[in-house]
Amino acid sequence: MAQRLIELVVPDRYEGEIEDILEGDEKVFDFWCGKASGEKVQFKILVDAEESQTVIDQLENDYGSIEGFRLLMFHVEASLPIQEEEEKEKKEDDDEETRGVSRVELYTAASDQIKLSSAYLLLMGLSAIVAAIGVLRSDVAVIIGAMVIAPLLGPNVGLSLATTLADSDLARKAMRSNLAGILLSFLIAVIIGLLFANNPTASVELMARTNVGYGDVALALAAGSAGALAYTRSIPAALIGVMVAIALVPTIVTSGLLLGAGYITLSFYALMLFLINLICINLSGVLTFLVQGFTPSQWWKADKAKKLTRLAITIWAALLLLLVGVISYLRFL
Repeated sequence: MAQRLIELVVPDRYEGEIEDILEGDEKVFDFWCGKASGEKVQFKILVDAEESQTVIDQLENDYGSIEGFRLLMFHVEASLPIQEEEEKEKKEDDDEETRGVSRVELYTAASDQIKLSSAYLLLMGLSAIVAAIGVLRSDVAVIIGAMVIAPLLGPNVGLSLATTLADSDLARKAMRSNLAGILLSFLIAVIIGLLFANNPTASVELMARTNVGYGDVALALAAGSAGALAYTRSIPAALIGVMVAIALVPTIVTSGLLLGAGYITLSFYALMLFLINLICINLSGVLTFLVQGFTPSQWWKADKAKKLTRLAITIWAALLLLLVGVISYLRFL
């Protein structure tokens, strides 16, 4: 059973009050209290990972506005004696047990992965170069290698999470990182197309990304959902990141290569496939977070999040339908 250790620091006048709360909370396996610096006390609270967010929300709502409040959370690698699972042995797919991590952990993980840094831009640039070479040579192994490099999972999952939680700051940072990485990849591909793409239409892998189909929609939806699940279920992000990146980087690189080589119409088709993939990844990411019950902790933020999330889903879905309509129209020309 996954567990979390919550450390809470508050003024010592709240010691008895918090002890009473924790003693009566069935979600708390055990807790300890000790003296902290100054007139403060420190609580260490052992809880089930899936219940940690509920405990955190209660403590934050009750004491978060108090001066001196501080809450930290840690993963527990092992704990003895082993906690009896009791009722936890009921069916694992119970609707009440949909989340593997707390909202705080998810938010922290997403925030760490959306930073626009020199390392992020360097990785995006290298990924674009490798992807361009792989596409021009029709070398699938090289293309997959480029996807391993590309750090696009974080910004896209971060944008989906920001939409779900109505967090404008997180959304702004995710969009900035996403846009910077995409533009850099596109510009590098245009330059490579100008210099080296003498006959890009001879590449099977490149031409395959100008043929937009309904299967691409399903692929991108699956990639976005898998990306969200990678964060919420503690699945190694590197594995899922390849799936997300392969739906984005080769397509934007293909569009840049074709534009640089002078094939404007084909470049447009590849760009349309990229946009479809981008929309589907974020749309399915938002829906996956919603299904798993991720919402803001405060009720007034939750109400705002519902409205903004509905608006975002409507916009994403409308854009997707528009692009699918364009695909259908072009197919019948």
